Amino acid sequence: QLEFVESGGGLVQPGGSLRLSCTGSGFTLAYYSIGWFRRVPGKDHEPVSCIRSTDDKEYYEDPVKGRFKISRDNANNAVNLQMNDLKPEDTAKYYCAADCQASPYDLRGPGTQVTVSS
Repeated sequence: QLEFVESGGGLVQPGGSLRLSCTGSGFTLAYYSIGWFRRVPGKDHEPVSCIRSTDDKEYYEDPVKGRFKISRDNANNAVNLQMNDLKPEDTAKYYCAADCQASPYDLRGPGTQVTVSS
């Protein structure tokens, strides 16, 4: 099974930026569609963005459109999520998975916490 490690989260003020990174070992992320998801305690996880394996087409959920950018970094076997103009409602733990849809089981990496607060 594929295992991912997420990193790059932190505490940022509203309007700030962060870049999250999703990496894996033992497999090549470039061969997979990679999705970013986020979860707030007590709520179901929600999709954020995805990059498709066949053509690198990018998908974004409405709350992050125009602010987030997903990209591949094949040299480092990673998929990054550049997050700009962060809002308090972006506060969540972010996970990546090998698909544009994920079950809770798929989000078994450590995740990376993003907190947007003044």
